[in-house]
Amino acid sequence: MYIQGFVVPVLPGKEEAYAKMAQEAGELFRKYGALEIVETIEEDVKEGTNTDFRKAVKAEDGEKIVFSWAIWPDQETCEKAAQEMQNDPEMKMPEEIPFAGTRLIYGGFKPIYTSGRD
Repeated sequence: MYIQGFVVPVLPGKEEAYAKMAQEAGELFRKYGALEIVETIEEDVKEGTNTDFRKAVKAEDGEKIVFSWAIWPDQETCEKAAQEMQNDPEMKMPEEIPFAGTRLIYGGFKPIYTSGRD
């Protein structure tokens, strides 16, 4: 298993547009081999003393934090999908992007412990 994780601020009033875009992108990720996609939007994001989700992406007033992840069978599948999706016309960004892309943070992770999955 290989995990891609993302944290991004969604622009004020753009939550529905983001959800629509996430669903469309998620379907493409699945087409290219992702096992599972989870998109979440903040409901209880506490302010930290030194750091927190909002500080991590320099969220501005009115922005909502999205925390999401994609589960892939392995890193090779994820990397191959990323290359193929770059040339897929279905993977184009909408004209009006509902999130602050310059403040998106993401990365790939190798699990060191899991519980609750077969």
